[in-house]
Amino acid sequence: MVTVYGMKASGNCYKVQLLLEQLQRPYRWVDIDSAHGETRTPQFLAKNANGKVPLLELDDGRLLSESNAILHFLAEGTPYLPADAWLRAQVLQWMFFEQYSHEPYIAVARFICGWLPTDHARRTELPRLLERGAQALTVMEKHLSGREFFAGDSYTIADIALFAYTHCAADGGFDLAAYPEVCTWLARVQAQPRFVRMQV
Repeated sequence: MVTVYGMKASGNCYKVQLLLEQLQRPYRWVDIDSAHGETRTPQFLAKNANGKVPLLELDDGRLLSESNAILHFLAEGTPYLPADAWLRAQVLQWMFFEQYSHEPYIAVARFICGWLPTDHARRTELPRLLERGAQALTVMEKHLSGREFFAGDSYTIADIALFAYTHCAADGGFDLAAYPEVCTWLARVQAQPRFVRMQV
């Protein structure tokens, strides 16, 4: 049985939980509160020197970090990662987009609004984060016009990766009503078999 070290309120950790539930794969969850320094302890840093969650540990002790790498590993040989090379490349394209153009703005805005005091200096970052996050949502809105999922015609780990922080983007001040195609896609993801909600 694999072990996941993660924080339930983290979108990056939620991605891994959602895929494991949809795969019906048994796993053990170890809560690590990264917001209160639990990823910086010597014990955790010995497992992941980068000091971040999620972290996947296999039965044989091998360790894998980075949420989208974990998704890719777990989805290998399943319908959530296409066998076709072109479709796999599209999945990766959207997973890279999520980590480079989406998560740094939408997730960070959520963190600032939800975890930092109202007078915290990082609040000054919000206008830029909202602007760049809106750009990412606009790219998603355009891509979803006339299609159901991000890569090919089926639900994949690209959808899981993008769903994690998009579905709670309002927590960071984003108005998702401005993106009807995105909202329809969010509902489509939530209708997938064995879908589970993020625990916050």
